[in-house]
Amino acid sequence: MTLLALGLAIGTAQAATSQSSDLVGADGGTIGKITVTDAPHGVLLRITAKGLTPGWHGVHFHEKADCSAPTFKSAGAHVHSMTPVTHGLLNPQANDDGDLPNLYVAADGSVTVELYSTLVSLKGAGERPALLDADGSSVVIHANPDDYMTQPIGGAGDRVACAPIK
Repeated sequence: MTLLALGLAIGTAQAATSQSSDLVGADGGTIGKITVTDAPHGVLLRITAKGLTPGWHGVHFHEKADCSAPTFKSAGAHVHSMTPVTHGLLNPQANDDGDLPNLYVAADGSVTVELYSTLVSLKGAGERPALLDADGSSVVIHANPDDYMTQPIGGAGDRVACAPIK
């Protein structure tokens, strides 16, 4: 094997696997993009969007890659590997694998953020549920911030944007 071929083989083996998708708003129009990248111990989620309400918003991984507008209820509940599901990054009994930190939307309605989660994997790794399972999953942005404790979704309110992961 030549050095060039060896370098390409190593580079390919080390390249991260990513999945990108359009983020749609309640009217069904594209308002941004998400990219989920597999990492050794979780996933890195990048969100870029315009047209959201300024302020804090809850964001979660949901169990189905179905973003039928306008309510996005077709995305199902949060991704989880255990039942019953207890929500909340600050809850000592939490087991909700779809939990993510809140994101902040600027006064002009735009957001660019990267969030890291050790609770899921892109294709299935160890005990972490796979976002790319048989029916995929989605990223859902909610109208209100997540308080990280209240059941079932931290008081995050209505679903205002959704991006399928499939």
